[in-house]
Amino acid sequence: MKKRVLGLVLAIFIGAASVTGCSGNQASSSGSDGKSSGSEKITITNVSYDPTRELYQKYNELFEKHYKEKHGQEIEVVQSHGGSGKQARSVIEGASADVVTLALAHDITLIEEAGLIEKDWLQEFELDSSPYTSTIVFLVRKGNPKNIKDWNDLIKDGVEIINPDPKSSGGACWNFLAAWQYALNNNNNDEEKAKDFVKKLYANVTVMDSGARGATTTFVENGQGDVLIAWENEAINSVAEYPDDYEIVTPSISILAQPSVAIVDTNAEKDKVVDASKEYLEYLYTEDAQKIIGESGYRPTNEKVLESFKDKFDLNINLCKIDDFGGWDAAYEKFFNDGAIFDEIYEG
Repeated sequence: MKKRVLGLVLAIFIGAASVTGCSGNQASSSGSDGKSSGSEKITITNVSYDPTRELYQKYNELFEKHYKEKHGQEIEVVQSHGGSGKQARSVIEGASADVVTLALAHDITLIEEAGLIEKDWLQEFELDSSPYTSTIVFLVRKGNPKNIKDWNDLIKDGVEIINPDPKSSGGACWNFLAAWQYALNNNNNDEEKAKDFVKKLYANVTVMDSGARGATTTFVENGQGDVLIAWENEAINSVAEYPDDYEIVTPSISILAQPSVAIVDTNAEKDKVVDASKEYLEYLYTEDAQKIIGESGYRPTNEKVLESFKDKFDLNINLCKIDDFGGWDAAYEKFFNDGAIFDEIYEG
């Protein structure tokens, strides 16, 4: 029986708001970057999506050390994590965030449309403000008892799928689009047949968590399901932690997932941490940071660093792109808005 799990946004927002208010503002009365002679520690808040917890724990430590050495001042980065769509909505509703590092550009665009982020944020940082990429793979139990090799195996009778909810999870949107592209490619671009395919696939989803990390927990920790449709980094880290229990299956086609980053301009200006927030996101593109990104299971955008992780990633996988769907605005209108194709196939 299908089970849709709705999670709550982490309570860390409450702490983040108070820390940012008392630390960032006091430290920076003399400028927009939170720096002044003899000032207190700067605090910035990074609101991110589910599977980046470990990545930003490592990166924040690196950045805090770099910032202290460069500026002679301490900085602390507060983290918050949840389903990407839910995180975006929480920022719009007032949650403290100086920067956002979310699963897809559309979620940041929603914050922009709410007036909190300046237009053209996508061009503020390199590579469309996407310092790392990922893709979508399958995580199965060791030995692959259901013999799952590609998307078509997921619609077979008796296959139980764990997959997050596209209404709250950015990763789930990437999952859906990868499945849709596979269906088109194997049905002469017939959209009715593609719709029938994804309807059968979601009929086999037994638990639909609100975020990608929750879905991983359901599959890995709670032992439910035969296959997890997963972020590549989640699958890599699960196999690294439980090498005798899980293995990765790479489908014949997947999607180039591009998580996006942006300064929440209104909040950063209020907290007087604009320059520090900008440096925090720019530093993600440095070689040291890119190595941490690769070690954490994400694909570095630095080609030299990516090459050093060629044994970790399948660099030959056939990847479609969001541009193949007309961009995120078009994809959301067609697939994920209320009453669009996802609602039609899941609730119909």
